[in-house]
Amino acid sequence: MKLRFFNCIINILICFTSFSQNKIDLKAIFDIENKQIKISQTIQYHNTTQDELQTIYLNDWNNSFSTKKTPLAIRIADEYKNDFHLAKNKDRGFSIITSIKQGHDNLTFQQLEDQIDIIKVELKKPLKPNSTYSIDLEYIVQIPNAKFTSYGITDSGNLNLRYWYITPAIYNGEWQYYSNKNLDDLFIPESDVTLEIEHPNTYVLTSELDLIKKTQLPNKQIVKLQGKNRNSNKLFLSKGSNFNTIQSGDFSIVSNIDDEGLDVIEKVIITEKVTKFILKNFGDYPHKRLLITEIDNAKDPVYGVNFLPKFIKTYPGNFQYELKLLKITLRNYLENTLLVNPRKEQWFLDAIQIYYLMNYVEEYYPDMKFLGAMADFWGIKSFHISDMKFNGKYTLAAMSAARTNIDQPLTMRKDSLLKFNTNIANKYKAGIGLKYLDDFINSQILETSITSFLSENKLKQTTTKDFETHLKSKTDKDIDWFFKDYLTTRKKIDFKIKKVIKTKDSITLTIKNKRDNNMPISLYTFSKDSITSKIWIENITKNKTLTIPRNNVDKLVLNYENIVPEINTRDNWKSLKGFFFNNKPLQFRLFKDVEDPYYNQVFLMPIAEFNNIYDGFTLGMRAYNTTLLRKLLKYKIEPSYAFKSRSLTGSAAISKTHYFENSNLFALNYGIVGGYTSYAEDLFVRQIKPSITLSFRRDDDFRSNKRQFLRFRYLDIKRDEDTNNISPIFRPNYKVFNIRYQNSNDNLINFNKWYTDFQVGEKFSKIAFNYEYRRLFQSNRQLNLRIFAGAFLKNKTDIISDYFSFALDRPTDYLFDYPYLGRSEDSGIFSQQYIAAEGGFKSKLETPFANQWITTLNTSTTLWKYVLAYGDLGFVKNKFSDPHFVYDSGIRINLVTDYFEIYLPVYSNLGWEIDQPNYDEKIRFKFTVDPQVLLGLFRRRWY
Repeated sequence: MKLRFFNCIINILICFTSFSQNKIDLKAIFDIENKQIKISQTIQYHNTTQDELQTIYLNDWNNSFSTKKTPLAIRIADEYKNDFHLAKNKDRGFSIITSIKQGHDNLTFQQLEDQIDIIKVELKKPLKPNSTYSIDLEYIVQIPNAKFTSYGITDSGNLNLRYWYITPAIYNGEWQYYSNKNLDDLFIPESDVTLEIEHPNTYVLTSELDLIKKTQLPNKQIVKLQGKNRNSNKLFLSKGSNFNTIQSGDFSIVSNIDDEGLDVIEKVIITEKVTKFILKNFGDYPHKRLLITEIDNAKDPVYGVNFLPKFIKTYPGNFQYELKLLKITLRNYLENTLLVNPRKEQWFLDAIQIYYLMNYVEEYYPDMKFLGAMADFWGIKSFHISDMKFNGKYTLAAMSAARTNIDQPLTMRKDSLLKFNTNIANKYKAGIGLKYLDDFINSQILETSITSFLSENKLKQTTTKDFETHLKSKTDKDIDWFFKDYLTTRKKIDFKIKKVIKTKDSITLTIKNKRDNNMPISLYTFSKDSITSKIWIENITKNKTLTIPRNNVDKLVLNYENIVPEINTRDNWKSLKGFFFNNKPLQFRLFKDVEDPYYNQVFLMPIAEFNNIYDGFTLGMRAYNTTLLRKLLKYKIEPSYAFKSRSLTGSAAISKTHYFENSNLFALNYGIVGGYTSYAEDLFVRQIKPSITLSFRRDDDFRSNKRQFLRFRYLDIKRDEDTNNISPIFRPNYKVFNIRYQNSNDNLINFNKWYTDFQVGEKFSKIAFNYEYRRLFQSNRQLNLRIFAGAFLKNKTDIISDYFSFALDRPTDYLFDYPYLGRSEDSGIFSQQYIAAEGGFKSKLETPFANQWITTLNTSTTLWKYVLAYGDLGFVKNKFSDPHFVYDSGIRINLVTDYFEIYLPVYSNLGWEIDQPNYDEKIRFKFTVDPQVLLGLFRRRWY
């Protein structure tokens, strides 16, 4: 009787569970020639809350490609990629919804005003608590080009699809919907999915879902797929089968990632090894297949390994493929089974992925170095980086963000993070944070807690708060610091041993917490270079004094194994052998290296440069102290020999930076720069420039490109006199005090920047204002505007000298700020170098200077692609003369904006310049040879 009753209850529960399960039934007809999918779909969604819902929301992320003003389009433009904005309409995707019905009733629906990839639907009947709605949709999907996000239709006609059909948004007390921003982080409920796909015979379909039926017809095939409790909607249609399946027991991995040239047997062995590791730590995968792709690898590569050319084999043949396979498999396993909101709680997925990636290397490759086999090469072996273990790269990358003050809290929304933090720094900080917590708790509590949490919450919606509760139930240690300070703030970790008193039997030491947090630190004791003890010190608010047994201890070190991600480890040790022993020895290294906290490092780098035509090719040596991680105090000395001028030239600089957290004042920098170089043939200039700069950045939005700086500087310039051309007005030596405030918002679509500049010299004072505006319109036409206005407040310089005057087309650059290759040239190719400064004219007119005031307007607009028409006009006012109206116009070839441009004058005050003799001498060029400037093209996308 009891058994029958029990079976009855089980059957009821099964029926109820089946009834309450979310379901998606979809029929899709693929018209690949027209890049369209015709879809008929039924969505069944269960309301698990106690709230009654009249309105529901759906995710239509394919429609995020439909215009240039969607959150996706704005996100792409913010990262300085113009492929989406310049794309043709036929290459951008969209969705056309023809009907949404509940039963036989048409429902009212609309796209949200600022989020057209989210659909708001009004139900005919309110959705009661613990009830289910069922709606039917008819719509057409226009497939976007894959070049925007890697998903869509490729140039070869293959289809890589993700988020290609409409899905229900989750309601768990509040609606969890947000727009597509190319972060691959859609949050949808697990559902039973049935797909019926009709596609041409020439294509092969790949999916994680189970194949139920395949019907072959003359020109097409119909494939039926099913899957229970799914939240992934990846689907691939390829002209050839480029996916391989490797079976391991009842579980298989379907993959098309680059196999690094390994044979089938090697791939099978590696796959089984990776699978065994994951299943041991995470438990059985709830589905038969796990799909991993080269797109996954491209979006989340094994950084450090992926930058090396393929012909350089620094790691064992299988290592790169093995780590790549592991990283992608970990990520996809977690995304498909751990149902947290990835937009809000991405750190949890990242932390587990990186934590187990580190554990895998520690288990199977404990001696693997970051540089691999290169660590043993002659010359490289002497570098400190050659000693760094492979897992050391995670702390190094996380600290690179912290050291430059661009780190962001791990719990910050994913779409608010800088690209560098999204892809690298925050992921690594999350992973090493778990290693830190693991080492603190000890006894494998963290690993077993993660395993049990994943097992208990597999395919269930959960939160990181649930994990916190779960973990705290497994340990008696106070771990609030991890969930409060480490996760939710930007607080750095930095401790030092402040004071040590030793006796025959004991050691009394004071540990100082240099930051405002309550995180623990490990203390190691050494005797004859061997670790004798390790203890964790907790609750160090400012200073904490403790006494430990002497036990032949001769050295104390904080965080010796670098488990704690400290921002500064240079003051973490104290020797008990005497005062002088604590002085760090000086160490010289060739080329930049990672930081060695036990030495005062000086790096030497040979330099070969071409800075100007007067010095020509220069060879020298740079001595500096900056490591791969930025330092607050920096110096460099660069003596060099110039072969053209046959003289010693060079520069030196020292500066100190103070970063500010939780403030719009981002940084304060002060320092001094000096240099000695040629400014004309056989003539040299000596410069000394002390300065103070305040940099401002929005503390609440690091993704914003709005920047401001206020700079004060004093310039002491001494130039050689030209003995062959002695002029009574030549002033070789002068001093200028300069203040400049600049405000900029550098974006691909809307760019604006302005500054005001004030200068005071012995015989003059002047003020200037500069404003630049650029706009890339939806028609792909670009408009550029620049306004400059400058006036002398006082000018007692010689009236026949224009050295300190405002320039119309080519500034004299008496402050030596501009990268002129031939600053004293008045003829030849180097006199045609153009720098957009002051008047900004391209034509060389008869009134090239203004010793009273000047105002100009520079404009250009698109004619065709990178070819623009430009026009300049303005007024130039000199003493004892009326204002002179000036203008010019021509063609601008914009190859790389601000870096490489060509200007072809056409018409100006001089008439039709294009018909005049020696036209080639009128052409102007803008270009740079500074690799650091060119590197800015890459850096701006990440920082």
